[in-house]
Amino acid sequence: MTFLWPQFLWLLLALPLLVLGYVWLLRRRQQTALRFASLSIVREAMGKGPGWRRHVPPVLLWLALAAMLLASARPMASIVLPSQQQTIILAMDVSGSMRATDVEPNRLEAAQAAAKAFLAELPRHVRVGIVAFAGTAQVVQPITLSREDLVAAIDKFQLQRATAIGSAIVVALGELFPGQGLDLASLTYGRNSDPFAPQGRPLEQARKDQQPAAPVPPGSYTSASIILLTDGQRTTGVDTAEAAQLAADRGVRVYTVGIGTVEGEVIGFEGWSMRVRLDEDTLKSVARTTQGEYFYAGTADNLKQVYESLSTRLTVEKKETEISALLALLASVLALLSAGLSLFWFNRVL
Repeated sequence: MTFLWPQFLWLLLALPLLVLGYVWLLRRRQQTALRFASLSIVREAMGKGPGWRRHVPPVLLWLALAAMLLASARPMASIVLPSQQQTIILAMDVSGSMRATDVEPNRLEAAQAAAKAFLAELPRHVRVGIVAFAGTAQVVQPITLSREDLVAAIDKFQLQRATAIGSAIVVALGELFPGQGLDLASLTYGRNSDPFAPQGRPLEQARKDQQPAAPVPPGSYTSASIILLTDGQRTTGVDTAEAAQLAADRGVRVYTVGIGTVEGEVIGFEGWSMRVRLDEDTLKSVARTTQGEYFYAGTADNLKQVYESLSTRLTVEKKETEISALLALLASVLALLSAGLSLFWFNRVL
């Protein structure tokens, strides 16, 4: 625990003085009682004394004062609170490699099922948007609170050629920061109609053409995050590392989820075949650059567990918070309890 106004802690020195004053009052009362000729007569007249109960209200009041003095120093403590991340962008790979069956029934269907389970676990106040990407990336569902619209968008996924992971990150950032930063259309779609050719203008040129936002520390933007689900094998679009750096400059964490197996398998798609493997190194690099985290989802069950874990991570967080209000509330309760017990037992406040 730390304190914003530690100088107020000097006031705690008054607490021992209060204890000494209370002890002095008790002894003075005993000395007054000894002046009577016969203590036994006095005891018979007064009946059974209050015993330990006489000390309870003063002790409670003393604790209330201690809590109030601590609150005046504005203490800070690390506690688990609901996260302020109110927006999540799901960026999901719909490239041809997602038809691989190393995750049953295939990567895409397993990802769709896990994504829908993830949405069901999220609190209703968390807004979600969906970006689908293959050779290009596009927002298939703008940020919304409607879980029905999100599920409908996920069910409409269609496999396409190529994989533009970097473009997906850029489009997700464009959805989070509309009207700021890069020329997203030019970066993502470009002028070249060949989906396997590098598309768009160089990232550095796009940065020169617009006024970029001032960089902030990676991971410092806590109002939103991106969850990127892919096998990590980029073939076109914006460079993945540069797109990750763009997210880091805006403080947005990118949580990457690798689906598939490192060994991969050979798949056929539109008359061609290739071996598709999970590129963990790329996904780990993206997560590391943006202060996010990488998760491996080698099976459908693992994928579901990853999304359940992300739901927990994105809705609560441990952060340093001022707890003066909690201590003030505790002090009020103790003071009221002290006065209440004193009235109940002795018909006086103290």
